Amino acid sequence: AAFEKSDFIDDWRELMRLFLVRRTRSFIKKNYALKDEENGRDYLLFPNGKRSYFPDRIPKRITYKNNTKLKYDQYAKFYTDAVVEAVNQMKLARYGIGNYIKENSIIRPTKDEDFIIENLTRAGKRLIGFSRTNLFKRLESSGYAFLFSAYRMLLRNYVFIYAIDNKRAIPIGSQDVNLLDNFNSDEDWEVLKVDDKVEIIFENSNSPEKLEILSSKIYNEMFTNQKKKYSWIRSELFESSFKRHLVEDCQKLAGILQLAKGWQPEKDKQLNALENLLLEEHPHEKVIIFTQFADTAKYLFEQLEVRGIKKIACVTGDTKNPTEYAHRFSPISNERPNIKNSKEEIRIIISTDVLSEGQNLQDAHIVLNYDLPWALIRLVQRVGRVDRIGQKSQRIYSYFFFPEEGIEKIIRLRQKLNRRLKENAEVVGSDERFFEQQDNRVLENLYNEKSGILDEDPETEIDLASYAYQIWKNATDNNPKLKHKIPQMSDVQYSTKMMDTALEKNGVLVYTKTAENNDVLSWIDKDGTLITQSQMNILKAAECNPKTKGLPKISKHHELVQIGVKAAHILEKEAGGNLGRKNSAKFRTYMRISEYHKKFPVLVSAELKHAIDELYQYPLTEYAKEVLNRQLKAGIEDEALANLLVLLREEDNLCIIKERKTVSKEPKIICTMGLKAETKND
Repeated sequence: AAFEKSDFIDDWRELMRLFLVRRTRSFIKKNYALKDEENGRDYLLFPNGKRSYFPDRIPKRITYKNNTKLKYDQYAKFYTDAVVEAVNQMKLARYGIGNYIKENSIIRPTKDEDFIIENLTRAGKRLIGFSRTNLFKRLESSGYAFLFSAYRMLLRNYVFIYAIDNKRAIPIGSQDVNLLDNFNSDEDWEVLKVDDKVEIIFENSNSPEKLEILSSKIYNEMFTNQKKKYSWIRSELFESSFKRHLVEDCQKLAGILQLAKGWQPEKDKQLNALENLLLEEHPHEKVIIFTQFADTAKYLFEQLEVRGIKKIACVTGDTKNPTEYAHRFSPISNERPNIKNSKEEIRIIISTDVLSEGQNLQDAHIVLNYDLPWALIRLVQRVGRVDRIGQKSQRIYSYFFFPEEGIEKIIRLRQKLNRRLKENAEVVGSDERFFEQQDNRVLENLYNEKSGILDEDPETEIDLASYAYQIWKNATDNNPKLKHKIPQMSDVQYSTKMMDTALEKNGVLVYTKTAENNDVLSWIDKDGTLITQSQMNILKAAECNPKTKGLPKISKHHELVQIGVKAAHILEKEAGGNLGRKNSAKFRTYMRISEYHKKFPVLVSAELKHAIDELYQYPLTEYAKEVLNRQLKAGIEDEALANLLVLLREEDNLCIIKERKTVSKEPKIICTMGLKAETKND
């Protein structure tokens, strides 16, 4: 009934915050698991007496040999500096179309064309950055996916050149925030939705003559039968440099495609290593193969089928019912016993990350990562599909492909790409975080098969309420009397304890219930300086056991408490109740953008400031929440997030703008704890 009377979507999110908890595998294992004394394994005991054991996650390296000095090593060709430089030097003119409109043209744009031009100008630089990033990511996924993307880019350029040469209107696809969001999907962003009769076979169709014929055929198909799917703008409105840059990009793409001449899947060393793993090392077990891109998934599926591998399937974003394939691959865990040992059952499933969330795949215990995502969380999500309740294997193997000579080349390539992308003035961000220094260590750990690398950090995913509740539960389980004693205590209780280390300063921890009824913790040192407002760190600092000795309060205890209450008020103003729960898209986006604002104030435009203000004051639209959640999950960089926020606001898709009535309340001090360092001085 409350929601029927409320105009604010945040009311629903607040209810979810109060009733939903998020606990990771590591958290559950630490706090709820029992130890099997016979085999030393941790397990959960269910009410029916059934045990569910925690398997070990084992990273495994698969190596294949590349040799850039050998002309016939087709896979190694794509790791050369020439390819990287060619991509970096491309103008990617189709994504910056707004930069090529004539300023003083005799021909005036129509109202519809004016609208198109305005959108093109606004989104252009972002799209250039995203398209370049995606090419690099496909470069690491597989030579096939990279070449296919390059060919599609080449063909689309030729379609534009055809329109310019023949003075016909240019077809403009979706170049707005929807396209930015689609860059995170598994499908190639250059796919041409044309008649099925238009067959694209890049190995044999990259000569200028053939491209001209094919592009004219595609253009006429688009103009005749698919006109409503595109926006159209007259080619006469563009500067001559537009065609010149299109042609220059075509030359670079043609040079890259020349490397594919005579591409032979049977000489694809990574694919051969995959075949050997499936036939020799795991000839009977179920295996799930993950890749980032649909092109790679389809390539692997077709080639493995040709090589005689049976009971295999492929799932991508285009698959109508991915869950059906999950059931056929893992019938027992999905309660489909009739599929087990039938013709429908699948032994090997190749999938993009469409199956990396929300599916039960624990009939298998082998996960193979054909390409390495540029965000570690993807790897954890993938292995999590088989590490679920019902997993019978003691070990889950997660395989990774690496060149035989080591990972130095991959690290150097990623460092170079990251540096070059940042240096390029046209690139304003990427849709997924690139590996930085700490992530190189992750690559090294994967290569060295370090155990524990695939176990999530128990602190990063746990919501504060769950962590605090666990402290309470552990304490009351050990001493049930606390359940009655603590609730009867009045507010404004205080105590003091000795710090665990002499390196810490004297100070006070303050627990405040704010005017908006939010719980806020602050840590103030003896000089009145705010040490941290990290709620998790403060909870840890406050940790005591039953034998912890209470000490007299430190000097200025109450004065420091006053500072802590003010700090709580400031925190709520900057990131308080209006932002909802801490793992919400709104809260995470606001905190990220606020830090970005502080670090780079010169780069913050007036438009971004308005977006930040609205983000704090008003609830997100459902569309914005979905887009931001997806991009945050993928590891979007700060600058790209800022641009995305501005774009959402410009398209009136960011917030639901309504006035909110506020009721002024007084904050309450629940309790405080003084911290005394191990020194003679107070």
